[in-house]
Amino acid sequence: MVGEVVAAVVGLASAGTVYLMAAARVVKQYERGVVLRLGRLTAPVRGPGFTMIIPGVDRMRKVNMQIVTMPVPAQEGITRDNVTVRVDAVVYFKVMDAADAVVRVEDYRFAVSQMAQTSLRSIIGKSELDDLLSNREKLNQGLELMMDSPAVGWGVSVDRVEIKDVSLPETMKRSMARQAEATRDRRARVINADAELQASKKLAEAAAAMSDQPAALQLRLLQTVVAVAAEKNSTLVLPFPVELLRFLERSGLQAQAQTEHAEAEAARAAAEAERARTPHPAVPERPAGDGLPPLEDLPEADFPQPPL
Repeated sequence: MVGEVVAAVVGLASAGTVYLMAAARVVKQYERGVVLRLGRLTAPVRGPGFTMIIPGVDRMRKVNMQIVTMPVPAQEGITRDNVTVRVDAVVYFKVMDAADAVVRVEDYRFAVSQMAQTSLRSIIGKSELDDLLSNREKLNQGLELMMDSPAVGWGVSVDRVEIKDVSLPETMKRSMARQAEATRDRRARVINADAELQASKKLAEAAAAMSDQPAALQLRLLQTVVAVAAEKNSTLVLPFPVELLRFLERSGLQAQAQTEHAEAEAARAAAEAERARTPHPAVPERPAGDGLPPLEDLPEADFPQPPL
């Protein structure tokens, strides 16, 4: 009799142990347990810690409540300005309602992945290439809004979406490189021209100041000689003053003018001398009593003058 009782107690203890092991569940801090009893959802959702279920009747599914980082495969599309690109992104999301994540969608991870790929293709077609390259914050916000709206019904909240990389064709890369080089070349030329303009203004002001004080030009010449001699001791470049060239030019012009004037005076004197040496033509004699006044009484202007 005692043996039977002991056997019964041992059997009950064994059965209780087996039941306890089958019914006991441990939910971690970052998880929530969703229990389905005979296929129906039981409330509330089991929190972290030790919990019990009815073996064979209840079925518990643990849902991770941590933020999930999911890479989105590279999607190829055509932008609004007809440029073919490949864009990949990354999605950060987490489960807000464990019951909805289990009941409303078959696999919320797969659903979020497909929705991210579709939204990325859609945002590529609506954007231009410059926006994809330089205005990614706005595109990230647009992707987050497009994904968050349907994900709320699944008990999932999209925390953040970021575009990682934009791959361009090689021809487009070369074209953009040429455009950037031309832009920088234009900026360099504009800056150089502006510098030349400012330098010319400063040089004009310096020339005006030196014109008031002629000694300043000589001092500047000496400073230039000292600077050249300090850098290259074996070679000395002595600039030739421009004012000296102008002085020589003026002196040459004056000498030429004096020479031309002297030649003109000599030619005039020679002409006058030649005229003085040439005799007057002989005056014909007239018979007396012709009724005309004598030739001596005629004015000198009536006689022809010899040519000069």
